[in-house]
Amino acid sequence: MSQPRPIPRLLGSLLLLAAATLSGVAASGLAATPAEAAEPTVRPLGQTVPVPASVEPGGAPFALTAATRIRTDGSAAARAVGDRLAEVLRPSTGFALPVTDRPSAGAIRLRLSAGDTTLGDEGYRLHSSRDSLTITAHRPAGLFRGVQTLRQQLPSRVEKDIRQPGPWRVAGGTITDSPRFAHRGAMLDVSRHFLTVDQVKRYIDNISLYKINKLHLHLSDDQGWRIAIDSWPRLATYGGSTQVGGGPGGYYTKAQYKEILRYAADRYIEVVPEIDMPGHTNAALASYAELNCDGVAPPLYTGTAVGFSSLCVPKEVTYDFVDDVIREIAAITPGTYLHIGGDEAHSTSHEDYVTFMDRVQPIVAKYGKTVIGWHQLTGATPAKGALAQYWGLDGTSAAEKAQVARAAQNGTRLILSPADRVYLDMKYNKDTELGLSWAGYVEVRRSYDWDPGAYLPGAPESAIAGVEAPLWTETISTNAHIDHMAFPRLPGVAELGWSPAATHDWEDYRLRLAAQGPRMEALGIDYYRSTQVPWPAE
Repeated sequence: MSQPRPIPRLLGSLLLLAAATLSGVAASGLAATPAEAAEPTVRPLGQTVPVPASVEPGGAPFALTAATRIRTDGSAAARAVGDRLAEVLRPSTGFALPVTDRPSAGAIRLRLSAGDTTLGDEGYRLHSSRDSLTITAHRPAGLFRGVQTLRQQLPSRVEKDIRQPGPWRVAGGTITDSPRFAHRGAMLDVSRHFLTVDQVKRYIDNISLYKINKLHLHLSDDQGWRIAIDSWPRLATYGGSTQVGGGPGGYYTKAQYKEILRYAADRYIEVVPEIDMPGHTNAALASYAELNCDGVAPPLYTGTAVGFSSLCVPKEVTYDFVDDVIREIAAITPGTYLHIGGDEAHSTSHEDYVTFMDRVQPIVAKYGKTVIGWHQLTGATPAKGALAQYWGLDGTSAAEKAQVARAAQNGTRLILSPADRVYLDMKYNKDTELGLSWAGYVEVRRSYDWDPGAYLPGAPESAIAGVEAPLWTETISTNAHIDHMAFPRLPGVAELGWSPAATHDWEDYRLRLAAQGPRMEALGIDYYRSTQVPWPAE
């Protein structure tokens, strides 16, 4: 395996400036856009986001043609990945691309290799030559990640849902790739504004292209409760009946929640459900008066202030409630983790906060899940194996950072989500119409130009589980809003989580990101055209 290295910057420049010699005519009769026409006929190997760990270019390119088949090793998992690849490629190429386990000349081969443990759970090897293109992985997730790289090696118009002109070529050589961090997440807040199942699925599709493997769903907050709980039905029917600014709100039935989980699992993304507590609980408190210390239910809330609500820590009914909620969610969530929030509990005394976390963390363990909490959890006693999600700023106090670092030194692993780096709801600049700015302005370079392994003083890189980009929705409700705020910052966060630290270079990255512009357009992603990135002319 060759040593990891950055893709040469010159190739990135050539990628953006080279003129394509496209052949063929789309069945629709549509010509390539100027940005598509600027793409090279054969994209340099490894000019992707995230950038691969190791690239060895060489040899003739592989050509996808009407005769190409997708050959799997006969396993159900490889077949499923092959079917997903065919779904992407058939509309734009117009090719039949049958998925088969029979030998076939000139095929795209997808194979699992149980003996190749060096690739890990998500790594893959992609070898392209004139005669075939082979993706090898130790686990099915690795095959899927390799397919995302294959997509990005093909012209951007391959993502369109109507037939496009060829040729469809992949540069010759070998990519050997595996992730730096195991946790590469995107958080979606469905509480401040309710997002439909289809909106969540669309986000899953878009983040999967960039090798994100965790979808953190923020399912409860002051403004809305978004998951049906059979033993406490008013949580959803009443507590989920509104959202920021008013409006109908909404919630997921258990069947809909399972549908989201299956859709994510098919793309090798694990869903992490969050029930935020003891603060951020007004929707629950409004639904059930007995959860309040004074026995009086507050009105539903549609504003954006934080820190005013709290479950009643001394009441035993509080823990009956928590037990029921965690039990029901754990029973329908196959993943490892359950997020219990714990941030901004300003209306809960420190003593009560510690008591609450000491009671609640064992409940999560009782139902077979591992605790994740926001980094304020480190002010209590994190359970063995728990993860703390850091959302502080560069300017957060040294004392608070030290508290988190001490927890990391004592075995609590960290997910890094610094708000002034990767909160996708932060405005890009003062002119951004959507979003907030309490953590400052976060342009594309700022979201990319930091090292998770060395970010938090005193926290060893071995304690970093990974990175996660939260998208809070106080101002966000439509697909266009999501696109504008998440893209193009999310791909950079994905690269920080996946690619070796030695490959991180802003000047190289901005060129590879620019080349993603036509691909995002082809996918219908209405991304923000940051002036920091030399996007191709449209």
